[in-house]
This record gives sequence, structure tokens and C-alpha cells, in this order.
Amino acid sequence: MSQITSHVLDTTRGQPVENLAISLFEQTQQGWRELATGVTNADGRISDLLTAKHVLSAGVYRMHFATQAYFISQKVTGFYPYVDIVFEIDASGAHYHIPLLLTAFGYSTYRGS
Repeated sequence: MSQITSHVLDTTRGQPVENLAISLFEQTQQGWRELATGVTNADGRISDLLTAKHVLSAGVYRMHFATQAYFISQKVTGFYPYVDIVFEIDASGAHYHIPLLLTAFGYSTYRGS
């Protein structure tokens, strides 16, 4: 399993968000560098964003959730065309789960397990 995983749920519908594009970026002195991209599965999860052997160094990272295409597919006018979640990890190599709870007019996140 990837060191970074995610789960996206549409809390208005009470359903997972399938086929949502997610990108992972690392903050560098020159700006943001893209590390990986993927899409959520039928359960709204992405567990293979990175290979199991890829261990990230301590630093600041950003996950970009491309929500606009999802809202369009649901025939909903969304307020957020994308959601960026910026977080910091330590050098322990620990697993980080970044969930996104999504509605057309709001979202929330937390560090999952």
C-alpha cells in the first residue's frame, strides 16, 4: 500500500466519489513538484498513489482533488472546482490517510488511519 492514501465521500449523496482525479505534490524551494497522480476507485479510495517502496522525506505536501469534473458528472453546480489539502509529514515513514468529505458547497478533511 502507498504511504499516502485517500478516501473521498460525497456526504450529500452518502456515496463514495468514483473516478475523482487526485495529484500529490511536494513543496520544494522552487515551488510545487508533482509526484504522482491517480483516480479513486468505485469505493472512493485510492491506495496506490505511490508504490509501496516509495517513502517520502519529511516535508510539506499537497493533495489536489479535481472536484469540478465530479460535480459536472452529477449534474450539480459545485462551488469548489478543486480542493487542495496541504499537510506536513515527518521522517518516520508512517502511513498518512487523507480523507475528503465533499458536498457542492463545503468540504472537510482530517488525518485518518
